[in-house]
Amino acid sequence: MIVGAAIVEIRIYGSHSLKQRRGVVRSIAQRVRNRYNLSVAEVGGQETWQRAEIGICGAGSDRQHVRSQIESAVAFIEELHLAEIVAVDIEMLDLPYQSTDWTDEDESVETEE
Repeated sequence: MIVGAAIVEIRIYGSHSLKQRRGVVRSIAQRVRNRYNLSVAEVGGQETWQRAEIGICGAGSDRQHVRSQIESAVAFIEELHLAEIVAVDIEMLDLPYQSTDWTDEDESVETEE
């Protein structure tokens, strides 16, 4: 299994309160979730008016596909023009996984009579 994660640091110039900043971050997070089916969360900068850090995570079986999804999501955030991207850090992680050979017998459910 391949896990990709990114930290996207953004600057929100038009924000003059925490409420305005949260609105922009929520909008970005929801749009990325809807379009790319990735996990998105605010992971830093919660107490600042114009800065936020957004974490993006995805998993799959193909390294190139997962990385492409995350890079596309970062590009999408920039295209929204709701905030300026200050920094991006993307990490890919290979998790060892041994698949189990399933048979039809494994799926049968025993019932008591």
